[in-house]
Amino acid sequence: MAKFPTARQIMATLSLSRFDLSSIGRSDNRRRHLHRFRRQGKSEASWALCRRNMVAVKSVTAFYGGNKEKGSICTADELHYVSVPNSDWKLALWRYNPSLQAASRNHPLLLLSGVGSNALGYDLSPESSFARYMSNQGYDTWILEVRGSGLSTHRVERKDTIGQIRSETPEKQPLAKIGTYSSSEGSSVSSKHGQESTIATQLGNWNKNLINIIEGAQQLGPLKPFNLQGVTSALEDFQEQLDVYEKYDWDFDHYLEEDVPAAMEYIRNQSKPNDGKLLAIGHSMGGILLYATISRCSFNKVDPQLASVVTLASSLDYRPSNSSLRLLLPLRDPAQAFNVPVFPIGPLLAIAHPLASRPPYLLYWLKDQISVEDMLDPTLLEKLVLNGFESVPAKVLLQLSSVFEEGGLRDRNGTFQYNDHLRQTNVPILAIAGDQDPICPPEAVYETVKGIPREFVSYRVLGKPGGPHYSHYDLVGSRLASSDVYPLITDFLNRHDVA
Repeated sequence: MAKFPTARQIMATLSLSRFDLSSIGRSDNRRRHLHRFRRQGKSEASWALCRRNMVAVKSVTAFYGGNKEKGSICTADELHYVSVPNSDWKLALWRYNPSLQAASRNHPLLLLSGVGSNALGYDLSPESSFARYMSNQGYDTWILEVRGSGLSTHRVERKDTIGQIRSETPEKQPLAKIGTYSSSEGSSVSSKHGQESTIATQLGNWNKNLINIIEGAQQLGPLKPFNLQGVTSALEDFQEQLDVYEKYDWDFDHYLEEDVPAAMEYIRNQSKPNDGKLLAIGHSMGGILLYATISRCSFNKVDPQLASVVTLASSLDYRPSNSSLRLLLPLRDPAQAFNVPVFPIGPLLAIAHPLASRPPYLLYWLKDQISVEDMLDPTLLEKLVLNGFESVPAKVLLQLSSVFEEGGLRDRNGTFQYNDHLRQTNVPILAIAGDQDPICPPEAVYETVKGIPREFVSYRVLGKPGGPHYSHYDLVGSRLASSDVYPLITDFLNRHDVA
């Protein structure tokens, strides 16, 4: 009988598929919205590119079909871009206009996604759209895609053959192709020219191991249709794009100190709340960003400009829990030893999906990390796995791994503990946990909640002993979210939506 690898060994072999962005169009309802914009005193320039289900197609190699599967990515009413000061990044902001039939609200709403996630998780379909639900409640709703995620772009200036400078963004061109990635220790990874790099060698081995695993799995039972050639092609594409990932040189604090403030300022300028404040909801790392924002502002004795905050499956300190995020800890040494700049979380999930969703279910446990059985339509789960996740810089994961260290999450220098200053906040916070969330269990959520003044925090665990149960993503887009989760959040925000 063939000997098959463990789940950990399987995950160690999985690597990248290349995602491509195609053109962005305009809506056939553009005239009606432009009229409304002009009536509100806004310029035509603030109409930004897209209307629901009309624009921005993202392609992914279908590893179990062999064809390119395409899905509509920008399903918002508008797509805006905000420049990050002192950088070449333009962050994508998906905007959902408030329903004219709903009550008028005083504050715009910012949605922040988890690590390696793009905006799609908040708007999987018309029937499963947290963003659309909130806009129907009257909230001017915005989803931020931080640098490196979704439709956010990086401007690169390159000289052409006649010496002219031109700007490029990932929608039209890959990021700058520079031959060598240099680490802080001085070693390098040659990505296109010269001697084959350590990373390239590893990827070649991962490629061979992956094929062996899939072939072994097929001997156990039906695992088809499954396209091994598609997997091989995707890994080859990844090796060709190693130089692109040289640009993935940022950490969690870049999101915190640059991306989120730039987005908040832009939203304030667009929505013009009377008191200059926003409402905010963060899922997973998105909630961590909100906690860290409040902590920093408390330490610096400045107003975070947040009217109230909701966190979903988020914590600054995971030590009391048996979180599956502990699997990230072994990545620390390889990342430092081989100077790997990026971990392709999204592509890993995409390649692993057939092994989790089809017999003999070698990675069935992977599905439970996202959603409990029967809580998410299989088609939507597949859409989320294949299109909703991105590659993440190693520096982000390394900093986030400090949630398992004494005192919880630290800044990049290891000197500032974000958990220490939440006790000083006066921002109303609702913290929600899922009863069967293996990534951020209720024990982890409560570890952060207990450090916040009682008068400013509410804590809820969703799920019942006899069911239904909630896993990590179920709080955002499960079949029961619209009846169990969304009204809970809306009631909380409505109480604090006071100008």
